[in-house]
Amino acid sequence: MSAQEWETAREHLLEKEKRLTRARDALAAERRRMPWMAVEKSYAFDGPEGRASLLDLFAGRRQLIVYRAFFEPGVSGWPDHACVGCSMVADHVGHLAHLNARDTTLVFVSRAPQPDIARVKARLGWTMPWYTMTDEFDADFGVDEWHGTNAFIRDGDRVFRTYFINARGDESLGSTWSYLDMTALGRQEEWEDSPEGYPQTPPYEWWNWHDEYGNGRPTPA
Repeated sequence: MSAQEWETAREHLLEKEKRLTRARDALAAERRRMPWMAVEKSYAFDGPEGRASLLDLFAGRRQLIVYRAFFEPGVSGWPDHACVGCSMVADHVGHLAHLNARDTTLVFVSRAPQPDIARVKARLGWTMPWYTMTDEFDADFGVDEWHGTNAFIRDGDRVFRTYFINARGDESLGSTWSYLDMTALGRQEEWEDSPEGYPQTPPYEWWNWHDEYGNGRPTPA
């Protein structure tokens, strides 16, 4: 095959890839128009600093993403590992500073006690906040028998569930973009098709080195 023939074949696939990208953007736009379901029940978690509510898990930010990881007695790998699939998800998580810059917090939750979570996080180099469930949170949000990722937003002290991804949908998560695309507010960039009044800024301008957020020095385009 010549270089030109290879390039022609590649351009043929590129058109399909562009259609897929546009379809993915359209799906994310529909997610931003999902109704918000109020969370009326109180939930309690154990964390490194003690007991925490679902609202506490936001860490003061507007949005919260919660991944249910299976790390607990009875799960393959216990007590040295979380399950293989959930561990792969943890390995794929990007630097959280970029999510935080979009007013979004990512946490993991399991039923393992905090000392076990801290030990495995330290050994494997995971840095995401990881809490211990103490009640029916997993059953109430569809993650008692299988992993899954729930997105929430808060309005003051009121918490709402906005989206849920599980099964093979979790395979594509891990990057800043994939997580933001599942949230109610999205990437919060001007090119997005979002409801009126949603926060949006020009693309690129908010991007920064992960240790430079907050100092007024965005990464140049």
